[in-house]
Amino acid sequence: MAGVAPERLVGLIRRLAALLLLGLAAGGAGAGDAVDAFLARHWQQPLAPQGAPPAAWPAREASLAPEDCAACHPQQHAQWRGSLHARTMGPGIAWQLALMTPDKGERCLRCHAPLAEQKALLARTLGWANAPASPPPAYVPPGLDRQGLVCAACHLRRHERFGPPRAAGAAAPLPPRPHGGFRAEAAFQDSRFCAGCHQFPADGPRTKGKLHEDTLAQWQASPAARDGRACQSCHMPARRHEWRGVHDPQMLRQGLAAELVLKRRADGGVDAVAMLRNAGAGHLLPTYMVPKIEATLVRVGAGGERVLARHVIGWQIDLALAEESFDTRLAPGAAATLAARLERAETRGGRVELRVAVAPREHYERMFRYVLAQRAKLDARTQQTLQAALDEAVATRYEALRLTRALPPATRP
Repeated sequence: MAGVAPERLVGLIRRLAALLLLGLAAGGAGAGDAVDAFLARHWQQPLAPQGAPPAAWPAREASLAPEDCAACHPQQHAQWRGSLHARTMGPGIAWQLALMTPDKGERCLRCHAPLAEQKALLARTLGWANAPASPPPAYVPPGLDRQGLVCAACHLRRHERFGPPRAAGAAAPLPPRPHGGFRAEAAFQDSRFCAGCHQFPADGPRTKGKLHEDTLAQWQASPAARDGRACQSCHMPARRHEWRGVHDPQMLRQGLAAELVLKRRADGGVDAVAMLRNAGAGHLLPTYMVPKIEATLVRVGAGGERVLARHVIGWQIDLALAEESFDTRLAPGAAATLAARLERAETRGGRVELRVAVAPREHYERMFRYVLAQRAKLDARTQQTLQAALDEAVATRYEALRLTRALPPATRP
């Protein structure tokens, strides 16, 4: 691979970081809509600092640490700890932030670590010119900037708690209520609540005219929206704070239906046809450019294996985010077909398999490998962080499903 000058490498990294940029959704039900009005206030960027907590509050009540939220919300905290929201500040973004200017980094942090207090901690760590001179107040725990999308990012504004209306049948807490209780807002049950990080605005970054983050708009055009199924109904069932998606095998299998049929032809050969259909996702599957789903038809017999057909479901864009190679994502209800023709001599015994493998971070894998190839231009710490990011991305790969069909008995000549 041809070498890249250090200044050009930094420029490329900045363009790659556009993938992570945030924009508030312009869609909604009108300026007078109560949900839109709340969300405009709640997600006004950049988020304002929380400020000093009420003087009478004990340290745990005033704290922004997720661990302190766990004292009263252990189940939600345990779910969050296992989610991607808790890992939005991993090595995959850490190496980029170390090379970015503060204004570029700020745009990434709007989703990856949105609290003003998180940004202040990170600015001090990275030595940004806009870093506060004094250390953070006591209610801001060390390391908060590395904890990603924390509880307070969604539920806390100026130390006031917000959340969804109580679930039907849920008992109200007995007084006294910690931190004065919470303010119930219907927006927490609305798909638009997720748009701040999952929908770029109309003037956001595009490739071949397509927004890099367009999930809310995809949902709005889907049967799920017409049926009143919000994002939370699939990604937070029973209000579980897990946000499972394409990275989760069970969630992927709920969205992707698969069939494999073998049919003997009159000439004695066999036709193998596999179909993959977006049967459950209320948006394109996958919704954006990073994941890839690879389906492979394989003939398996005593003599070994032979690949009959292969198809990748996803949106393939180059690392500069300028050119599209293909876009085979499945709209809700849409299907992709793999077909192969086996001659009679190939059908004596054995089987045909449909294997579906998922690379949830395929685009990032390519990005990390490309930059690592320029390792001579990177300092040792950046190299180490990049390698950790690549290893982490590769480790997310998994086989989602495997369908097996025995070849049907041969007919007599």
